Amino acid sequence: MKGIEISEKYFNEFGKPMLENDFPDIVDKLACGIVGSGSECFGFDDEVSRDHDFDPGFCVFLPGEDIIDRKTEFQLERAYAKLPKEYEGVKKNLLSPVGGARRGVIRLEDFLKEKLGTGSGELTISDWLTIPEQSLLEVTSGKIFFDNYGKVITIRNSLSQYPEDIRLKKLAGHLLLMAQSGQYNYKRCLDHGENAAAQMAVYEFVKHTMSAIFLLNNVYMPYYKWSFRALRQLPKLSIEAKIMEYLITTDNSADIAEEKYYAIEGVAADVIDELAEQSITKAICGDLEKHAYSVNDHIIDADIRNMHILAAV
Repeated sequence: MKGIEISEKYFNEFGKPMLENDFPDIVDKLACGIVGSGSECFGFDDEVSRDHDFDPGFCVFLPGEDIIDRKTEFQLERAYAKLPKEYEGVKKNLLSPVGGARRGVIRLEDFLKEKLGTGSGELTISDWLTIPEQSLLEVTSGKIFFDNYGKVITIRNSLSQYPEDIRLKKLAGHLLLMAQSGQYNYKRCLDHGENAAAQMAVYEFVKHTMSAIFLLNNVYMPYYKWSFRALRQLPKLSIEAKIMEYLITTDNSADIAEEKYYAIEGVAADVIDELAEQSITKAICGDLEKHAYSVNDHIIDADIRNMHILAAV
């Protein structure tokens, strides 16, 4: 059973009755679910995931102190701490040195400020351009079991995708870097006899291609250790995952280097086809750099369009 399923069962069996029986006066102001950090929030958890920061807990999101005071918050924390320490064979583990308070009673404002830098959940253009994609995914992934107050779901919905102009700005930047690293620098590095640099160019090409593909699917890309798993599940261009695994796991001997160069061009062609399918480029060629600037030209907001093409990457 996946972690998100364990958490929901645990909540329904123990958490929800506790809240309804012990806190009937404020249950209409709470939201509960499993959201934030942890592979279980993305459905990527397995047996390996259970060695740290993995338990059957859930999040109880509270509004501000003007609605629920600190005394009640403390009472909630104590009640949550008394819930069973083991469920479905999963025990609550000690936090690892790189972990944190992922579950339990959490002020919504504190959660949003930690992830986004703003407690309101309202983002400026600068925020959209600079907040790490993983942070946006952590706020919008997982599952809300109930949101009686209504604010958590509203905020999650407002952050579920990049605004179109932001998506295009990010996409344009990644396309340009795909062109520089894969279509241009990879072969030049090999011609210079710089095999290590050539492989770094491949890594850069794969990294920016993955970002571009997630943007073309209009979904957030997860942390790098889950990126290939998520890529293989996308509806568009998931076939590129095998090709990119080949690119970064092979050497640059003469025969393989030639194959890799043609593989890079093949991936670029597939991406260009998808750009055309979405009608966000007017360029007609195989040069990703030209498509990058064409995508940028499709941005409606003049301020965003006139920013440096790499402003969002």
